[in-house]
Amino acid sequence: MVVDETGKRSGRGAYLCRQRTCWETALARGQLERALKVTLTAETKALLREYAAGLPKLLTTDSEEDKAAAKGASGGASGNE
Repeated sequence: MVVDETGKRSGRGAYLCRQRTCWETALARGQLERALKVTLTAETKALLREYAAGLPKLLTTDSEEDKAAAKGASGGASGNE
C-alpha cells in the first residue's frame, strides 16, 4: 500500500482529505478497507496512522488564516482597556 498524494498512480485508490481527522476516522471505521476492497494488516494500519500523524488535525480556509494573521498583526485583545 502506498499513499499517493498526487492521485495519479495507477491501481485502486481511495480519496482522503489532507487532515488527520479524516484519516483517523477512515481507519477506525474500516472505510479505507471497504473502498480499497482489502484487509489492512496491523502493520499497514500503523504505517498509515504514522502518515496521518504528520497531517494537520484540521485544515483551515484562507479566510480563517487571514483572520488569524490579522489578529496576530494587531496583537489581539489585551484586556487592559
